[in-house]
Amino acid sequence: MDLETVTDELYGLRPDEFTAARDQRAAQARESGDRPLAERIKALRRPSLAAWASNLLVREQPDEVEPLVQLGEGLRQAHRGLDGERLRELSRQQHALIHALARQAGQLADEAGHPVGEGARREIEETLHAVLADERAARAWASGRLTKALSATTGFDVVAVAADAAPPRRAPAPRARAKSPHSERDARARERRRQKLAEARQDAEDAERRLRDREKEAEAADREAERAAKLTEDLRRRLEELARERESTEDRHRHARAEERAARDRTRAAEHAVREAAGRAGTAAALVERLTCETRDHRGTEGGDG
Repeated sequence: MDLETVTDELYGLRPDEFTAARDQRAAQARESGDRPLAERIKALRRPSLAAWASNLLVREQPDEVEPLVQLGEGLRQAHRGLDGERLRELSRQQHALIHALARQAGQLADEAGHPVGEGARREIEETLHAVLADERAARAWASGRLTKALSATTGFDVVAVAADAAPPRRAPAPRARAKSPHSERDARARERRRQKLAEARQDAEDAERRLRDREKEAEAADREAERAAKLTEDLRRRLEELARERESTEDRHRHARAEERAARDRTRAAEHAVREAAGRAGTAAALVERLTCETRDHRGTEGGDG
């Protein structure tokens, strides 16, 4: 028994199996008289659910380790060289690959009888982002022995054995032996997983394209909304101006109506005064006529008497 073998065995177990198996191996080391080994085994930490699923992905899909590591190196080189076009292309690959690998890790966890929730799935994606961003994170992830998820701010003391002592896991070399039903089932299962991963990558690329299309549509809608908001504001101000003009017009209308009523009152008063004056004038004219006639008659009488 040695630490390397025990560590590799323990971090291939499900989290709920880890503690009992670790304690058993530590007890075996003590019984064999190797107390230092027993203490080092006992110090191994149980992986979180996200770390276990990340380790499972590395162990079950070793062919996917190198592509992600190489993509991370390409991204870092593009950043250092300020190669915008290359960086955009690799970034598109990054989103598609991380989405596909995180989805594959979730499927592997489901198949292993330990499904992961949305929170753990996000931690898996954060781990994969950290792998692309930092070479030390890439080595830690490729060891298949993470104890907790990685992130951009996490230190890399999250792997059971130093990364230098645990080289990236690679696909095992084919062995020249007769095929058994069990190995054929495993091969078919691996092929199904590879197909699922290819489908997941295609789905991720399609989703990325749809996302870019929706982002463009959202930008266009945002510009249209800004234009509509400006038009709305212009119309609001115009309505306020029209409201003020209407209020002023209504004031002038009320004032004109008041002047009209006053003028009509004055007209009626003047017409009444005219009628009264006409009456008085008629009366005066009749009086004059009567007096004139009386005067004329009086003179005629006076002339006859002489």
